[in-house]
Amino acid sequence: MTEETVKEKTPVIDRMFAAGAHFGFGKSRRHPSAKSYIFGSKNRTEIFDLEKTSELLEKAKFGISSFGKEGKTVLFVSGKNEAKEAVKSAAESLGMPYVAGRWIGGTITNFSIIRSRVEKYLELVSAREKGELAKYTKKERLLIDREIDRLQNLFGGLVLLTKKPDALFVIDAKQEYTAVNEARRMGIPVVALLSSDGDSSRVTYPVFGNDSAKKSIEFFVNEMKEAYEEGKKAQKIA
Repeated sequence: MTEETVKEKTPVIDRMFAAGAHFGFGKSRRHPSAKSYIFGSKNRTEIFDLEKTSELLEKAKFGISSFGKEGKTVLFVSGKNEAKEAVKSAAESLGMPYVAGRWIGGTITNFSIIRSRVEKYLELVSAREKGELAKYTKKERLLIDREIDRLQNLFGGLVLLTKKPDALFVIDAKQEYTAVNEARRMGIPVVALLSSDGDSSRVTYPVFGNDSAKKSIEFFVNEMKEAYEEGKKAQKIA
């Protein structure tokens, strides 16, 4: 590693450290694939080697940037309370779809069915906005409003997903096992933040780091958002 490379990495490592990205779980929860990325432990909590994490991060950012350059659709995914806001905000700023809540089985593998539910949601919203629900009784309109709210919670983030995604960006690959598994079955690349209990072999671009703390999650989500934006800029220049 050259002196220039060290200087370039240091600010990123400092920012990761400040965000608490170095904290993993206890040794008993460690997945074998995480072993080489562990620096040591403190108070029974394993500590990630942030220099190695920064290398994984650069590879992941390169992948995300290439998706942006090619205009590909990246589906942002996480059901963790600490990640929902960051995932939704980043996806919306990029004009990308997202799942900030429970993953609905078949979102990728049975996409046509999921899309039909999204279309149903959009039809009901459109009808309400146009005043077309006035013909129903007050009780019927109340039930329709409840159905709209239910569909919004389940499928609102998928409105922009008009075809199967080209890639997934996942916070906590272990928790989002179903999403990762569906992507793998369909040959869709996955970029994921995973803690020491995660299996990196199931992910195309794994990044080992704290996937539970809000600040750490926000850091990695923002890094991916900026990488996609850089890719889009390169696309326009080209």
